[in-house]
Amino acid sequence: MAKIRYNNIDNVSTDKTLKEFKQWREQRRRKVKDYSYKVPKHEPELDYLHANREETTITWIGHSTFFIQYYGLNIVTDPVWAEKMGFQRRLGAPGIPIQDIPPLDVILISHSHYDHLHLASLRKLVTSKTLLIVPDGLRRKMIRKGFHRCQEMKWWEHIVLGGVKITFVPAQHWTRRTLFDTNTSHWGGYILEPNHAVRASEESAAALETSVSDVLDGQRAHKGEPMLQKACPPVVYFVGDTGYFKEFKTIGERFDIGVTLMPIGAYDPEWFMTSQHVTPEEALQGFVETKSQLMVPMHYGTFKLADDTPKEALDRLEAERKRLGIAEERIRVLGHGETLRIRHEADDMNQDAGLER
Repeated sequence: MAKIRYNNIDNVSTDKTLKEFKQWREQRRRKVKDYSYKVPKHEPELDYLHANREETTITWIGHSTFFIQYYGLNIVTDPVWAEKMGFQRRLGAPGIPIQDIPPLDVILISHSHYDHLHLASLRKLVTSKTLLIVPDGLRRKMIRKGFHRCQEMKWWEHIVLGGVKITFVPAQHWTRRTLFDTNTSHWGGYILEPNHAVRASEESAAALETSVSDVLDGQRAHKGEPMLQKACPPVVYFVGDTGYFKEFKTIGERFDIGVTLMPIGAYDPEWFMTSQHVTPEEALQGFVETKSQLMVPMHYGTFKLADDTPKEALDRLEAERKRLGIAEERIRVLGHGETLRIRHEADDMNQDAGLER
């Protein structure tokens, strides 16, 4: 039986020829790069994060790995605590040591590339109560690896866990882990938003446990129990790994996004990377098109995946922010281990997100 091969919207290709790989390698030999700049390391707020189940927080671990607390859920995105990626050593230690991460309810995987899915990290994070959410086509492989509490999603599908609605949205990328599985699973990003009608706060823990089990059983998350409105956090968009594409605008039209976690690195040389990784300028273009209120840069400063440096990515981001006239406070550059706390709005989901600095 032939394996399903997944594609980008409009069948945009990310394929590269052997000749193009050789050209990149030859260019790389002539480049001299300064890696003296390091992403600042912050002491993580471990006591607060372990105790918190009410406030919304976003803590950058490094690369595309975040620890997110959202409406009672503890979430990790693209878990990679690896010290090396291929022959490249990590540029900075993870923001929170893996053994200090609070117990997780959900892990979100954007795609199966090694710098977004590190199995050794995953094994240390997953417990019997952790739900693993992966793109379409990846569940079978994860089950073979021993991760049985696993849900896969197609683009635009969603599930509800407790008071949180999680939607899998498109990205422009590709994936592979071996010579034989190129694009046999999909890729994308995730939208976190409040499910407008949720259980009373005293029932939230039971709601979470019930909804996770129901999702795995293919049942509805809620079954007609009494509901009420709670203060709501802003919508969070974890972009994953992507080149610039027109769906940024579509996603912005479908969701009232408060915070976007956007990649800005691994773009050089641009002629080689353009279809699969945004430049800092394209990252800001996508941010504007999503109509998001706040952007948190990611996917830089952890591994040498291309020829750009962390300082180059941040400098270009800042120059483009000024050129576009975007307010400085709308771009929040986190250090490794730094936590962004987000206030909840009481009733109106269209109010400005309460973003604390």
